[in-house]
Amino acid sequence: MTNLAPVSPSQARHPYSPVRAAEGRIVYVSGQLGIADGKIVEGGVVHETRRALANLRDKLASAGLELRHVVKITVYLASMDDRNAMDVIYQETLPEPLPARTCVAVAALPYGARVELDAVAAGEGA
Repeated sequence: MTNLAPVSPSQARHPYSPVRAAEGRIVYVSGQLGIADGKIVEGGVVHETRRALANLRDKLASAGLELRHVVKITVYLASMDDRNAMDVIYQETLPEPLPARTCVAVAALPYGARVELDAVAAGEGA
């Protein structure tokens, strides 16, 4: 059997939409990794979290929204040992009131990432 998985994030072509708006200005953002320039940023979970949140911000902007519109985030960690470090960046970046959140540890993330997050946002009129 041949493994057809892309070898780097810049080659990834997966069957999903990165951002989807629903009726009433509800926007769903697919999982964001700490990717910049086609690869996972170096420096561990702190740098990856910062970049993943910046990528989330960019995806929201493409739908005319901002981080303040996020109502729910799911955080996936390769290790719960990274939770406290991720929380520092999370709290520095996201405005109050903080969104509802689920944080889970997973066996592995794409491309050896330490953190991935997805979000649901609600724009005005939602």
